[in-house]
Amino acid sequence: MDASPLFTDLYQLTMLGGYWQRGLHTQEAVFDLYFRRNPFGGGYAVWAGLEVALDHLLSLRFDDAALAYLKGLQLFPADFLEALAGWRFSGTIEAFPEGSVVFAHEPLLTVTAPLWEAQLIETALLNIVNFQTLIASKAARCVWAAQQSPHGGQVIEFGTRRAQGPNGALSAARAAFVGGAVGTSNVEAGQRYGLPVVGTHAHAWVESFGSELEAFRAYAELYPDQTTLLLDTVDTLKSGLPNAITVAGELRARGHELRGVRLDSGDLAWLSAQVRAELDRAGFPDVKITASNDLSEEVIESIIREGGRIDTYGVGTQLATGGGAGGGALGGVYKLVELNGIGRIKLTGDPTKTSLPGTKRVWRATDAQGHAVLDVLTAQDEVPSSGLRVSDPSNPLRSSRLPGGLDWHDPRQRVVERGERSTPAASLPSLQERAQAELARLPAGTRRLLNPHLYRVGVSDTLQGRRETLTEQLRASLPVR
Repeated sequence: MDASPLFTDLYQLTMLGGYWQRGLHTQEAVFDLYFRRNPFGGGYAVWAGLEVALDHLLSLRFDDAALAYLKGLQLFPADFLEALAGWRFSGTIEAFPEGSVVFAHEPLLTVTAPLWEAQLIETALLNIVNFQTLIASKAARCVWAAQQSPHGGQVIEFGTRRAQGPNGALSAARAAFVGGAVGTSNVEAGQRYGLPVVGTHAHAWVESFGSELEAFRAYAELYPDQTTLLLDTVDTLKSGLPNAITVAGELRARGHELRGVRLDSGDLAWLSAQVRAELDRAGFPDVKITASNDLSEEVIESIIREGGRIDTYGVGTQLATGGGAGGGALGGVYKLVELNGIGRIKLTGDPTKTSLPGTKRVWRATDAQGHAVLDVLTAQDEVPSSGLRVSDPSNPLRSSRLPGGLDWHDPRQRVVERGERSTPAASLPSLQERAQAELARLPAGTRRLLNPHLYRVGVSDTLQGRRETLTEQLRASLPVR
């Protein structure tokens, strides 16, 4: 995406103007970015979009065109607009590396910077990482479902036509790959991000010829080593499959092999089993079966449960839009937690929305086998140890003490230092590898689609006490009625 400082909400700019005019803009602020509920009612999320977000915010500049537009709004004084011309992000960012598996309530990213710098980047940060984390998590769920087949299975992102505009389609393709998809149908995403691009042909190709067999033969002649044939334009089993087998034989006679067939309608479990049996019987056991048609992780799981024999799932609408139960949007938020070294808190009538004040650390515990066990949030100078009492972030009355025999590490790293990248940019394949490795280390049942195991995130007594103290101070300051 273009790094425009105007890709923000108006109130960010009016607040910046207010901070500047009141002399508050240089105060050192700390903001945490987190979400309160795992997406899709699942047990985890796959953190995605960080690399894109960092590229965006470190490139932000108010050029002449942006300043002229803001001047035309007649909201801002001339000296403030002059100050914006020199605006640069100069702060520090701690974050989980992209591709990490993350959970509700923990700060995925912490920004420490002058107040007007930390404030301006909120909208873009949330826009980028909320959407890409949602899509990467959806992809991981679809991939997990596909891998439950005893015959194996993989996922391709097919959702460009249903995505939320061109930028949404590109972001979805990128994030789906981080989450485990092996390719995309989107050619621009392939060019921009180096993703494998895949595709078959549409029903219109078949309808443009005198017969289905003629259409199949023409496609195979043009792309003899890349041919996947769509079977259901006329009749999947009575026409499409026999014609595909005929073309497969003709390709083999010329020294080539039919790559695959695609199913796009009907009972995908039953049809795929029939197609697999006929292809095997005809001597084409290596021809792959791809399925599309409004797939989701739940549909994939049901196809496998009912004996389907699909090799590749082309997941479109549900993946590119993050649709489905518990989807639609990731509720990531960006909250001020400290200003000039003093904790800040959002106090609300809903205890689950009360923020945790102050700078903090995230710790992840692993067992002797390297499996993740639980995460704990502590004060900056705390280190978790056996016996430390921790509470549920959304229900402080539910608490327990940490067990012994665990290895603790801080999974976050400093990715920006004084406005400059402090870690090298990571390749998409490496992000996918990280996600797959971390997903494999989750406790049993955490990836389950229905009633997953709830991975535990705890808050240390020190942090909880800090929140309670600030809460009481705020309540005491309210006028008595």
